[in-house]
Amino acid sequence: MSAEATNPATPGPVAPATSRRRSLPRIDLRRLGRAALLGGPARGRLPDAIGHVVEAHRAHHPDADLEPLRRAYVLAESSHRGQMRKSGEPYITHPLAVTLILAELGAETTTLTASLLHDTVEDTDVTLDQVREQFGEEVRYLVDGVTKLEKVDYGAAAEPETFRKMLVATGSDVRVMSIKLADRLHNMRTLGVMRPEKQERIAKITRDFLIPLAERLGVQALKTELEDLVFAILHPEEYEHTRELIVDNASRADDPLAEFADAMRAVLREAGIQAEVLIRPRHFVSVHRVSRKRGELRGCDFGRLLVLVGEDADCYAVLGELHTCMTPVVSEFKDFIAVPKFNLYQSLHTAVARGDGQVAEVLIRTHQMHKVAEAGVVALGNPYAGPQEEQTREGTPADEDRPGGERTDGARTDGERVDPTRPGWLSRLLAWQEAAPDTDTFWSTLREDLAQDREITVFRPDGGTLGLPDGATCVDAAYAQYGEDAHACIGARVNGRLATLSTVLRDGDTVQLLMGQDPASEPSREWLEHAHTPAARIAIQRWLATHPAPAEPEESVDAARTVTDIPAADAPLSRPDTAITVVGRPDAGVRLAGCCTPVPADEVTGFAVRGGVVTVHRVECAAVARMADAGRAAVDVSWGDTTECRVTLVAESFGRPHLLADLTEAMAMEGAEIVSATVEPPSQQRVRHTYTLQLPDAAHLPALMRAMRNVPGVYDVSRAQHHASAS
Repeated sequence: MSAEATNPATPGPVAPATSRRRSLPRIDLRRLGRAALLGGPARGRLPDAIGHVVEAHRAHHPDADLEPLRRAYVLAESSHRGQMRKSGEPYITHPLAVTLILAELGAETTTLTASLLHDTVEDTDVTLDQVREQFGEEVRYLVDGVTKLEKVDYGAAAEPETFRKMLVATGSDVRVMSIKLADRLHNMRTLGVMRPEKQERIAKITRDFLIPLAERLGVQALKTELEDLVFAILHPEEYEHTRELIVDNASRADDPLAEFADAMRAVLREAGIQAEVLIRPRHFVSVHRVSRKRGELRGCDFGRLLVLVGEDADCYAVLGELHTCMTPVVSEFKDFIAVPKFNLYQSLHTAVARGDGQVAEVLIRTHQMHKVAEAGVVALGNPYAGPQEEQTREGTPADEDRPGGERTDGARTDGERVDPTRPGWLSRLLAWQEAAPDTDTFWSTLREDLAQDREITVFRPDGGTLGLPDGATCVDAAYAQYGEDAHACIGARVNGRLATLSTVLRDGDTVQLLMGQDPASEPSREWLEHAHTPAARIAIQRWLATHPAPAEPEESVDAARTVTDIPAADAPLSRPDTAITVVGRPDAGVRLAGCCTPVPADEVTGFAVRGGVVTVHRVECAAVARMADAGRAAVDVSWGDTTECRVTLVAESFGRPHLLADLTEAMAMEGAEIVSATVEPPSQQRVRHTYTLQLPDAAHLPALMRAMRNVPGVYDVSRAQHHASAS
């Protein structure tokens, strides 16, 4: 059976002194067991066993039709009758407890109906067709989404492939994952009678997969309790130490958080702002993290203050009053209202201090923001229903008359479901999982993907956006935008400046990807070092698997390539006309010699060439001596007002992997724009690089050359001295 056994005698995490959120008493499994054993109720009467569920549901949806819940309970109870959990309770207590969790979060009737039935197809003779016939397509879809694949058919791959199936279903309806998270929470609450090794295995799966999914879907109420339950199983000693810290703090005579709360209430009352100020105790894992970060804990470290108001504007009014009348810790301010987190979370974060050194963290949000912060996507209700969620089929528009081809059951007439709640990370996950070649790759890559818990948004030049995990590079952006066509990417501009493909992107950057025209273009093997998204890594690995590495030594691979990711032809930079003038001939054309690339402050001289143009050289250039020996007359030239310059530098280095990436990064950090670059084939493990660079100020040249010399493997950097003629 899918649900783990319960052990009522096994204590869960100790609740802090102040309740983290107001909720109904936890479900009484023994009472429900007795009610279930008495059999189904008379037709049309609500069973006593779902009284808790109904009470919680009506608190959020007072006008909900309870008939589907009654029928779902009757079917679930009769189907599971005779099945027992390992602790001895009737099995029906598990779907009842899962449904209560969702009801307390505010889930709508369809989700609760599917939750009551979520184990029937997996563990009884009920079929998906029967579920559809009695409850409709949406309930059937949700039940199917959380139904496990059979081990007899999939063997060891059953668990990861069940996750894959569930994630694909979640892509069309996020309520699938809501039911799974509540199911896992009740199983974790009741894991005490399982063998320790099985408890540990389930806790690790919960830590690596379910908790990150709860975070990404914004269901903080489930995520925090799951974290504490996992913490207690996997780190019992640290858990016990944290529990003692919380108990000791609760027994203190003074409570600085309560004192801060009273002071805030007075400030807001005097300002005429209607607000509710609550103390939010930290959960166990949060206290543990703070203790590791700060060492000895003070009273305010055990919780935060939550200020709830009616409107968005009131949030900023509260912030202004607190910062005016109390001492703000400015570095702690964050505005997640103007820029919400990728998991729907919105709040203002700040902190205030008092003279004795106590600092209280403060969260400011509206009541609706708080509901979403706790319940995430569950608080959004049915994403497929119209304004009247519980409307009957009678009198509703025909499917073909609904806008966009959307049907009343949440599907589309073209077979595609419309989910306004699907976040960007989920779309990316669904895309790369299709390319995962086998179960092991999918399972390990999913773990890595879910470990990246922050998302950034970058902009394309056309105004479109790309959602990427924090730490993503231009390589990741290329594969996110072009898929496997990104093999032909040869470079990028970030915020208008040329950048290497290894450049790490920041939230809000504008990225232009430069694509080559050669259809036979191939990805660099070094790109794997800079690929953080599964889509990029899988695409590159698949290409590499079909294109074995050449036999040449690894040291020469990086050095022997021409720098194709910094294209010269795509970056023309013109010289300012005021860079240099010919004495006595201000209108004469001027060209800086490419053999020595003079820059402002260099001592220079000029020579007239064909067309009346004057070529300017550094006086120590070898070409100057040759032309003087040939009797060519020098022309007096002088620098103008500008300090911008273009210069060619030659770097001599030993060959090693990633040298190009390190050098170009060093140049970018000094503000140099790379106009062109070439790398000669290595000779006796030594490599010669030539870069033509544009500098905003010639005075930066010495610092640039020092930065290049400081790159490991580089033993010399000099100005270019070509043996070119003046003509």
